[in-house]
Amino acid sequence: MKKVFVSGCYDILHAGHLQFFEEARALGDYLIVSFASADVLWHHKRRKPSIPDEHKFALLQGLRMIDEVIITHGHKEGLDFEDEFLRIRPDFLIVTEDDKYGPLKRGLCEQVGAQYTVLPKTPPKFEPVSTSSIVRWVQAPTEAPLRVDFAGGWLDVPRFSRPGEYVVNCAISPLVSLREWPYEKQAGLGGSGAWALLNGRDGVDSEIDLGVGWQDPAVIRETGLCVWRSGPKPVLDFKRNGDFLTGCLAVLWTGQSHDTPGVANLPRDYDGIARSGRIARKGALHADLELLAEGVSIYHQTQLDEGMEPLPDIAGSLARKYCGGGYGGYGLYLFGNVADRDAAIASETMMRAVEPFCRV
Repeated sequence: MKKVFVSGCYDILHAGHLQFFEEARALGDYLIVSFASADVLWHHKRRKPSIPDEHKFALLQGLRMIDEVIITHGHKEGLDFEDEFLRIRPDFLIVTEDDKYGPLKRGLCEQVGAQYTVLPKTPPKFEPVSTSSIVRWVQAPTEAPLRVDFAGGWLDVPRFSRPGEYVVNCAISPLVSLREWPYEKQAGLGGSGAWALLNGRDGVDSEIDLGVGWQDPAVIRETGLCVWRSGPKPVLDFKRNGDFLTGCLAVLWTGQSHDTPGVANLPRDYDGIARSGRIARKGALHADLELLAEGVSIYHQTQLDEGMEPLPDIAGSLARKYCGGGYGGYGLYLFGNVADRDAAIASETMMRAVEPFCRV
């Protein structure tokens, strides 16, 4: 009888684990699954298991492809199962391709003449998942804000960043969820950042990989009116709840979607963008609506110089600019008071009110 041995934490069982067990069992006649005890998990990873050891034992033991389950207690990192392995002397030790302790495990196999075999991490029939990704999914919020960007945009793109300059933005409500999205899509409001957060992902790295910046996932995760330092990664300069903007914000749908990655490499006035960020930062710092509006207006001028169509000049507005990469999507409008904003919304069918959002 050929005995097959596998080990792991198996903290949250998922379909990838089941397929791994099936493929491991097919290499022999008797499958032994070991998992690290709660004590070992805490010793090496400083976290507790998702369920008590006896529950995990029962779940694994109930799987049809598993013949024996062992709880291990060894404190040698990567080899918590060493004593049991040397006692059982199996014919195979099966690992996944991302196993970090290959040399140690190969050495253990040599001691008993076992065959060290590597299987794919996740078979093609399953979407790749991991215990950590499941935990993030469970902990993900059910709702998230989108964002409006006031000034300094593009200075969050690592290759365009400028030390000493700033990006100013604000999380907004109404909130969105995986089931309800009360805005247009591809609209310049940071939807991809919100979507990542709702699905249990951070989003910063994925945005940078697309060739754009980190400001969307950063402010959507942080919430509030935020000033960020320009650079390769998000560093918060300061934030406030944005209450002085309540009743003063609106967005106007231009009728066409926008594509930030598609316009990322166009020539633009980065000196003007940096100046807009500095002025808007002062407006945020001092809760000065006029200064913030000045920063927004400077940024809009850089967008016009870039070749974008002017946004409509709506009565009562202090400033306006395209959100995100522009060339479509939503335009942001800043008003001096709620009466002017509401009058504008009443006259513009494609305009809607938004409010600053700060999670306590």
